[in-house]
Amino acid sequence: MRANKRDELVQKALTVFYENGFNATGMDMLVKETGISKTSMYKHFKTKEDLILAALRLRDELFRNMVLRRMEELSDTPKGQVLAMFDALAEWFLSHEFHGCMFIKASCEFQDKNHAIRRQSAEHKLLIAEHIQKLLVEAGYGAAEELTRQLMVLKEGAIVATHVSQSKTAAEDAKNVAQILLEGSSA
Repeated sequence: MRANKRDELVQKALTVFYENGFNATGMDMLVKETGISKTSMYKHFKTKEDLILAALRLRDELFRNMVLRRMEELSDTPKGQVLAMFDALAEWFLSHEFHGCMFIKASCEFQDKNHAIRRQSAEHKLLIAEHIQKLLVEAGYGAAEELTRQLMVLKEGAIVATHVSQSKTAAEDAKNVAQILLEGSSA
């Protein structure tokens, strides 16, 4: 399988895992949904977990690019970009592609905190948090680390409320609380 075929497999597997879950997706389903034989899959991925990790890395790249790009498009100030994160989330929630957070799902299915899949999920969350903290520092907030933790709780809560409770206002509600947090902190 050529490198672009490998990438195609990862992209297709990403969709299947995201829609069906990791443990519920067996190799037979992957073969059926991707059109790629088990033999070809195992040439590039020794285990299903290796394929899951590759799919998570791709999802991280795609998601962060989408959200960070939208944040920059929606505002040209660091504080505005932080708040725009919730607008970008709202757009994602309204898309037909929204099926909850793949990284939350992965953490639920692979609960051992030392498992590579769980660590990959945590890494994704960390990279988002680091970007938010960087923006808060640029905006002049003295308690950027604490604010970042609080904003991440709002972000994650909005994702879960939208997915589980089918809230139509979770992103807006989270943004409103974020605004209050930022206005109440020293910048």
